[in-house]
Amino acid sequence: VQLQASGGGLVQPGGSLRLSCEASGIIFRLYDMGWYRRVPGKQRELVARISNRFTTGYADSVKGRFTISRENAKNTVFLQMNTLKPEDAAVYYCNTFPNTPDYWGQGTLVTVSS
Repeated sequence: VQLQASGGGLVQPGGSLRLSCEASGIIFRLYDMGWYRRVPGKQRELVARISNRFTTGYADSVKGRFTISRENAKNTVFLQMNTLKPEDAAVYYCNTFPNTPDYWGQGTLVTVSS
């Protein structure tokens, strides 16, 4: 199983990024998926999730700014991040929801700085 996250980068506060995560080795359409993030020195946290029926949920800290979506035909889950804040800076990962410990990939780094 591989969950390859991409799309991170450096963005100014107030800017936007769109993360993508392509899955292989699983029957993607059957799984609930999540985006998680980790800041050095802190535990990884769930940012957003989307069920296999497209129901979504968000952490309070990103509600109204982030949007999770999925395209089953491409085995891909997305995270549109708007109005980014410095506290959103982290390494972002995708995984199943709830997460499967063996499925963590390398993640993609998001830096929010002026």
